[in-house]
Amino acid sequence: MIRSEIGGGDAHRITVRGHDLVHDLFDKRDFIDVMSLELLGRFPDDRLKRMLNLFLVSATDHGLTPSALSARLTLHGAPEAMQGALAAGLLGAGSRFLGVIEYSARFLRDALPRQESWTDEQLREAAERCVRETRAAKRKIPGVGHPVHVDGDPRCEKMFEIARDCGYYGAYCRFAVELAAAASRATGRKIPLNATGAKGAITLDMGLTPEQGKALTLIGRTAGLMAHILEEQRTPLGQQVWDMAADKLQA
Repeated sequence: MIRSEIGGGDAHRITVRGHDLVHDLFDKRDFIDVMSLELLGRFPDDRLKRMLNLFLVSATDHGLTPSALSARLTLHGAPEAMQGALAAGLLGAGSRFLGVIEYSARFLRDALPRQESWTDEQLREAAERCVRETRAAKRKIPGVGHPVHVDGDPRCEKMFEIARDCGYYGAYCRFAVELAAAASRATGRKIPLNATGAKGAITLDMGLTPEQGKALTLIGRTAGLMAHILEEQRTPLGQQVWDMAADKLQA
């Protein structure tokens, strides 16, 4: 028999992880409550709910990014398929854009083994070692550096402030800060931690997996992509983008 723990239903009842959708959730629980139930298997307390909300809000929209352009151009080619445009916008979530939180969290998890406590000195030494090994291997550290916020990503400070308030500023957050500082010392120029690096660290300190962190990013970005799709229906940009590309090829 094929079953799922997520939910089910019959002719008289729909359930979400054992809770009756109509009688237990309708008008009693908000979207973040139900999202937490779905993804984590439990309703959030106030601290967890505040953090989940932060993750969703921070991922909502970053302007005309590759994901937004993919959605708009797909809608331009298939105006009858909003769902296809949304899917196109999410498909590019990876190691460069939109999905970086997953790779940042994995990197931090692999670089810093879990233990009961880390002193500041131990974290600094671990960060220095990690930067040396990464540079020797000619690899990049996901979540470190930003092409625009070269003097520091303003989102990180606020995210860490909220994480502290909620009790989720732990060893991985501290290590991420040390990692950016070590990278700056090694290169002789300021290399700030960026928002995905901060969120990757917070994800781990919350006890979530890298994949769950990415899931929250995709859920949050879905709202922003739908906004771009609806705007594309009203005031299209797709043809202009196509024309610009064609002009470049002819130049």
